[in-house]
Amino acid sequence: MLYWVMYDISENKTRNKAVKACKNKGLYRVQKSIFLGELNKNQKDELKIMMEQLVDEDTDSIYIFPTSTDFIYDTDMIGNGFDKELVSNAVVSKFI
Repeated sequence: MLYWVMYDISENKTRNKAVKACKNKGLYRVQKSIFLGELNKNQKDELKIMMEQLVDEDTDSIYIFPTSTDFIYDTDMIGNGFDKELVSNAVVSKFI
């Protein structure tokens, strides 16, 4: 299953740990605080537990959204707030 992971984390140290956790699970960074990648149920649950241990629930938020290749095909990318090469070549072609 494909997952989007998005976060708003105030502390640099915590944010760096979240980035490392996402990358260690094989997710691809599509923006500074957004990752996309394929995870099985166990990997998703492990990532959720890691993120729960990191987050300050009073100031931070982390979202892990499931998606499908059908939704990726129907996704519109507008503007320059992301690396179009990374998203269109490395990420989308990997999952579609």
